[in-house]
Amino acid sequence: MTGTARILIVDDDPEITSALARGLRLHGYDSVAENSAARALARVMREPLSAAIVDVMLGADSGLDLVRDLRAAGHDLPVVMLSALSEVEDRAAGLEAGADDYIVKPFSFDELVARLKVQERRAEAVRPRPARLDPAGRRVLSASREVTLTEREFGLLELFCAHPGEVLSRGRIFDALWAAEGSSSENVVDVYLGYLRRKLDPSADFGFEIKTLRNRGFVLDGRVPDRG
Repeated sequence: MTGTARILIVDDDPEITSALARGLRLHGYDSVAENSAARALARVMREPLSAAIVDVMLGADSGLDLVRDLRAAGHDLPVVMLSALSEVEDRAAGLEAGADDYIVKPFSFDELVARLKVQERRAEAVRPRPARLDPAGRRVLSASREVTLTEREFGLLELFCAHPGEVLSRGRIFDALWAAEGSSSENVVDVYLGYLRRKLDPSADFGFEIKTLRNRGFVLDGRVPDRG
């Protein structure tokens, strides 16, 4: 795992969250934190992450429910659960919910990092190679498919690839690709997104998709294609 790996910490205790963030930083990790299941699920939906550390108890929420929701939504993000509950039944509940590992408090931080690395390696081993962009031929290639895009479609995809995990509003996309040409309507963004999505369907063949976030914009979700 590289120093650019970003770990999601899900815990409602600010002191624990701060301690985890500091420890991860010392081991070369970036981290982001959420204190509720709903906010954590939304973060995973919009942002590329390497793994998550999830506390079983999240105030009124349940870390187990969060993991179940992640798996039900099709996310394979590696999850290490933390808990003060040490009974075999408690650990089994965490793993059955979809967690990849379960650590009982108190724990060694070196052990936590070691387990994170194991889960990251496992995820990388089963994850398909990212798709590739061929600018010269305006193609998107994966292990199983390739499609050729128009110049406008390719430029639209490149814009998303330049901002992975970032929500791009319709206006921002319009300003970047159409405003200078005097186009008068932002509806052109939806038209070309429709063209692009149809060509990339099913998106699973390429390992990413462009999702619509209601009242916010659009985001590239999945593995960002390599270039060249």
